[in-house]
Amino acid sequence: MTRTRIGPEDYSRPLRRLLVGLLVLVLLGLFLLWRIDSPRVERFRAALVDAVVPNMEWALVPVTRMMGMVEDFQSYTRIYEQNQELKRELQKMVAWKEAARQLGEQNARLLDLNKVRLDPKLTYITGQVLADSGSPFRQSVLVNVGARDGIRDGWACMDGLGYVGRISGVGERTSRVILVTDSNSRIPVTVQPSGQRGLLSGENSPLPLLEFIETSDDVSPGDRVVTSGDGGVLPAGLLVGQVVRGTDKRLRVVLSADYQRLEFLRVLRSHELQPLSDPGALVAPPLLPSAPAADVDAEAEAAAPPVEGGGDVGETGSGDAEGQAAATEGASGAASE
Repeated sequence: MTRTRIGPEDYSRPLRRLLVGLLVLVLLGLFLLWRIDSPRVERFRAALVDAVVPNMEWALVPVTRMMGMVEDFQSYTRIYEQNQELKRELQKMVAWKEAARQLGEQNARLLDLNKVRLDPKLTYITGQVLADSGSPFRQSVLVNVGARDGIRDGWACMDGLGYVGRISGVGERTSRVILVTDSNSRIPVTVQPSGQRGLLSGENSPLPLLEFIETSDDVSPGDRVVTSGDGGVLPAGLLVGQVVRGTDKRLRVVLSADYQRLEFLRVLRSHELQPLSDPGALVAPPLLPSAPAADVDAEAEAAAPPVEGGGDVGETGSGDAEGQAAATEGASGAASE
């Protein structure tokens, strides 16, 4: 007879069935135990919980750690989102800060313009400096005021600190300002306190040249330079700058105006100046040549006919003169005899 081999599976199957059955019975008993409403059973449940739960803390450690990791990950996610939100807000704040800084600078320029003391007879209009679109001058700017605002050629322009230049070209909505530093700029100035007058000439450099001074020894570095008003083109008394001595030992002027940050200009109205509609009015008509008076008299005497005898030609004619000369000669001859 052949023996049937008994493998491990033949023992494990009944054992698993037995364990499953016991587990079901235990769970059913716990269920019934927790469903019974009795003071004794309640005390038993409390004692069972007190005996089992403290000893199960080791089993809850992995679960607690896992829950902590999940919470930490969620907190990290929230922190990352908050960080991104703060970065976006920071970028917006940087843009607002730059806008506020620009507005502050513009406000400061306008306040500086209001602090400039001018002649009460002078009125002004404030314009904003625009980008230069090119001109025959080397150093000039555009302002957003023109003929519609009553601007005329030759009017002076100032910033909040001093004289900047004059209007040289007026359009309907814009005007061109030739700066003091331009090589085509020539303005008459007065050096204070000596009162010396001169001419400020631009050289396309930050320090225009001060020339044609009457007495240069009376001018020293640090003296104040203002417009003189000679020629009636510019108002007198506008601050230009201070005298310095350049590296070439020549007198120059440090301009009071801030040419690095020209944002607003004040155009001074000079209504008493008559605008030149005809450029030929600047040139005087040529004078006719005239002969000297002595030459005219000589030519007249040469052209006159000769007078005969010593008769009277007139009250002051040559006849009386010849008679007086003969009488004088006779008197002198008698005296000698």
